[in-house]
Amino acid sequence: MSDPLRPSTSIPAEAADLLTRVRATPPLTHCITNTVVTGFTANVLLAVGASPAMVDIVGEAGVFAGLASGLLINTGTPNPEQRAASLEAAAGADSAGTPWVLDPVAVGVLPVRTALAGELLRLRPTAVRGNPSEILALAGAGSGGRGVDALDSPDSALDAARSLADRWGCVVAVSGPTDLITDGVRVVSIGNGDTLLTRITGGGCALGAVMAAFLGAGRAVGADALHAVAAATAVYTIAAEHAARVVDGPGSFAVALLDALAGVDPVDVVAEARIAEMRTRTEAGAR
Repeated sequence: MSDPLRPSTSIPAEAADLLTRVRATPPLTHCITNTVVTGFTANVLLAVGASPAMVDIVGEAGVFAGLASGLLINTGTPNPEQRAASLEAAAGADSAGTPWVLDPVAVGVLPVRTALAGELLRLRPTAVRGNPSEILALAGAGSGGRGVDALDSPDSALDAARSLADRWGCVVAVSGPTDLITDGVRVVSIGNGDTLLTRITGGGCALGAVMAAFLGAGRAVGADALHAVAAATAVYTIAAEHAARVVDGPGSFAVALLDALAGVDPVDVVAEARIAEMRTRTEAGAR
């Protein structure tokens, strides 16, 4: 049993604080990601205020994961070297206590990355981010989407997300028109964003990197991982709304998104975030 989603005032304030901290530190964010989106992802991290490092070489990835503030592993183009580097980095992050994000791109429909994602799950990511079809497939409750395109809704993947979070002790973020984020007990919904994010290469992949940056910045101040992932999502999707207001289409949107990420203000986050939170009644009764 669970309570209904209720508007949150605390998470937008935490998001604003974490954005300020990202820009002040900045967190060194290690990315092993899709070769299609490497440059865009690095530019997104720079725009939001983080410091990107794209280290995907075996023999270096594990060492670097221990030095970084946060790590993203994205399974978009898992060539043999990158697969080995991903496992090495995840093990290094686990050993060093570095928070890390798994983005299981196109799992379910393609066997190599599906097997890799299963191995990576066993190395205990701090957060998993994917579209609904990817989350369903990762949880063994679906066969995946059409490549990177989801065929399911966030609501339909919520039970699978909760199951994954509970089994692996992580936060699971399901992207969609309304983003849903859960730690298995609590659920946060974020209603910001724009459909133009689905019309550029790397719109979702870059969000995983921003999550890693916010988790890294939040670790130093003991931030709740669920709220750090929600903060990253809110900042990113609010910036997308700002960018969409000033463009004519996806080409100019990709550039405008970088400008919007650099320009989004903590005051904007508090004022514009559409965030709600739900707790199970069991948890609420225990407090």
